[in-house]
Amino acid sequence: MGCIGLVSFASQGMADTLFPAKQPELGGPVLTVYSSLDRELSRPLVDAFQTANPTVALRYEEMQTQDVYERTIEETDQSGKTADIIISSAMDLQMKLANDGYARRVDLPNIDIWPDWASWRDTAFALTFEPAVIVYHKPSFIDIAPPHSRAELIALLRERGDAFFGRIATYDIERAGVGYLFLALDEKNHRDIWDLVNALGSAGVKLYSNSSAILHRVAEGQFALGYNILGSYAANWTKTHPELGIILPSDYTLVMSRIALVPQAAQNPELGTQFLSFLMSREGQSIMAKQVGIPVLHPDIRGDNTVHHMATAHGSQLRPIAVRPSLMVYLDQVKRAKIVEKWNKALSNQ
Repeated sequence: MGCIGLVSFASQGMADTLFPAKQPELGGPVLTVYSSLDRELSRPLVDAFQTANPTVALRYEEMQTQDVYERTIEETDQSGKTADIIISSAMDLQMKLANDGYARRVDLPNIDIWPDWASWRDTAFALTFEPAVIVYHKPSFIDIAPPHSRAELIALLRERGDAFFGRIATYDIERAGVGYLFLALDEKNHRDIWDLVNALGSAGVKLYSNSSAILHRVAEGQFALGYNILGSYAANWTKTHPELGIILPSDYTLVMSRIALVPQAAQNPELGTQFLSFLMSREGQSIMAKQVGIPVLHPDIRGDNTVHHMATAHGSQLRPIAVRPSLMVYLDQVKRAKIVEKWNKALSNQ
């Protein structure tokens, strides 16, 4: 029972949990993980890794993506030692760490089977395959079909805006990094995306910094629809909220990935590499898909929550975000300021 006796405490406003070794009497090492993935969701992965490595204790520090980024840089520059592995959904920030020399090259046994777009120079590795989806309240669409594309969503908001006023939600791009990234990529992929943003503004769109706030309100019927929501979280909600529906937009579906890397200044880089190898292994990816509920990239795994299942069902409409330094363009403050200004101007229509 690997989680018995776990110790939790607050550290600089972040959730810090120590999972004791299963065989602590042997005096093994401590693996330190910085991650934006919820600790409770991570628990099956931690337990499986410690079962295979019973002398290893694991310190899991859950924090916001910006904190993962800043703390890794600060500790590397000041003390020369940081976490053994960092995992974050902020693809742009993770790529900046790798590009700026804060990630070390690692040799992984099964990297040849990984998609070409899903790793970069043996330093940054995509672990998941998470679509940006439309979520909707099924009872609110009894007499009308929910939108299956951005064009259909624009038409719905223009033609029935009064019926849906104040009942549409999406991420606040100024507070949610993934929301900003999705919008920036929408602008690249869809020539009429600002027509959609204007329509959202006219419909009195509500903005939130996290997925749970939106999913809760859509599931309860307070909102009718949520746009560009992380599908992995939405899928987990449907298990207990059958009135919540999910649509992968048929024009194109953006797919983001959580990126893992072993820091250049890792205290125990071999241990960090071992955990990364486990997360990318058939066993680790199967646990992530079946128990954690997050879609995975391993090409040999079948069933729900796999790249194989989604590629079979949705094919070329899927647009995975490549693990490349080009993501750093979205960190440019001038570009960001222009997009945010355009966003706020469009939403001011409400």
